Amino acid sequence: MSHIGKKAPFFNGGRMAGFRQMLPGFLLCMVVGMAASFVSEHYGGPTILYALLIGMSLNYLSLEGRCVSGIQFSAKSVLRFGIALLGARITFDQLLGLGVTPIAIVLVGVPATLMFGVLCGRWLKLSPSQSILSGASVGICGASAALAVSAVLPEDKDAERNLIFTVICVTALSTVTMIAYPLLVTELGLTTSESGIFLGATIHDVAQVVGAGYMMSDDVGDVATFTKLLRVALLVPVVIVLSLLFARQGVERKRGRLSLPLPGFLLAFMLIVIINSMGAIPTVVLGGMTELSRWCLIIAMVGLGMKASFKELSLMGWKPIALMVAETIFLAILVAIWLFSVR
Repeated sequence: MSHIGKKAPFFNGGRMAGFRQMLPGFLLCMVVGMAASFVSEHYGGPTILYALLIGMSLNYLSLEGRCVSGIQFSAKSVLRFGIALLGARITFDQLLGLGVTPIAIVLVGVPATLMFGVLCGRWLKLSPSQSILSGASVGICGASAALAVSAVLPEDKDAERNLIFTVICVTALSTVTMIAYPLLVTELGLTTSESGIFLGATIHDVAQVVGAGYMMSDDVGDVATFTKLLRVALLVPVVIVLSLLFARQGVERKRGRLSLPLPGFLLAFMLIVIINSMGAIPTVVLGGMTELSRWCLIIAMVGLGMKASFKELSLMGWKPIALMVAETIFLAILVAIWLFSVR
């Protein structure tokens, strides 16, 4: 009995010490995230991008000092928790209500963009991981997809820098398309439902899809939002496939050493989608989960930003930018051709 009594305080003390070590950096990321949200609400622009850029200006804090542990915790653990809570935004009824055309476009467009990104990245001599990350962010749901996919890709010395660069590029491109695509669909003479499908199937981030859709009309905004939700839902099978693929490669490299191919945050994401589709989550709780997810991703972006620097990103050159622009154009052309062909 006395033996157990001696070990329990030591164990609890170790956990408390780890918590105290993590707390300063986590609180710092939270405060910076609140500042980014304030700037976004009062001056416009995407909160995640502000969180990332402000975090990058504080890069020196991740190199040494009391905040290192908390910054690492925010960039990894908080990130994965936020991704799991993204499932609160999706139900099966929403997806089934979209009809056949947007479902077919999304089911073809997402893997086609991924394949195009891999092939184009190979031609540009970029790493497979960077090409997949880029294709997923453009094809699925922007920064959220980049964050989710990065969690199952193999880690190397350039992994975090690639993620930061991808988030910056896809957020900038998403903002540009939010402004340009409503003008484009008007020039193309697309109908209300076609305009909504085009916006939802081509613009990268959810917020920009909503902005572009409701900028045109409520009906266009509704169709665009639902189409976008379908793309977000494909995040699950894409991450599962990538997780299994790289887990298999890891097994081959490690000669039989096995590990769980599906990360816990992905299983949690799928479970939340199923429970949400059953209507078992109260509206108040659902709203809280969605808001908590948003804040987790903001805090995670601050942490990721603090672990990067403008100097490091400037060394990446023009090729990653060219790849993401090419993927964006490819997806827009593919969706436009499909819509005109089924008229």
